[in-house]
Amino acid sequence: MNKQSAAVGVLVLAAGLVILLGKLGVFAFIGSVFWPLFVLVPGVLLHVLYFGRIVPSIVLVPAGILTVVSLILLIGNWFGWDLMKYLWPFFPFAVAVGLYEYYIFGYSRSKTVWTAAISLAALSIVLFGMTLLWTWGIYLLAIVLIGFGAWLVLRRPRIW
Repeated sequence: MNKQSAAVGVLVLAAGLVILLGKLGVFAFIGSVFWPLFVLVPGVLLHVLYFGRIVPSIVLVPAGILTVVSLILLIGNWFGWDLMKYLWPFFPFAVAVGLYEYYIFGYSRSKTVWTAAISLAALSIVLFGMTLLWTWGIYLLAIVLIGFGAWLVLRRPRIW
């Protein structure tokens, strides 16, 4: 057997295996579960290219955004998309991470970039807190009112 027929045999075997796995639904499952990795890989690649001194520091902005957004999408994909009602404030946080990376690792230390990054991060935290307050806040309010009412009843002097 020569090398060409062995190479053709390996290619035919690989093609058959790919077709069989495709018909069994392996690729559909992997694609449906791990599709946010197609967003994560470019973000990590941009980080690697910057720290390898191949691209300028401005690529850290989209690198940070892509990395954080892909993590949000992975959480939503794995644990259910209903979590997006809590996780949506992290999308502006992704921009804050990108800007902060650019400020820390970039060559120009612009105060404007730092201020924008910190402002977006603070806004995201405030929005996340408000989201939790509006979704779980009524339960917290109920517990506080019950505790305060119990304290008023138990602390009240007994005159009757």
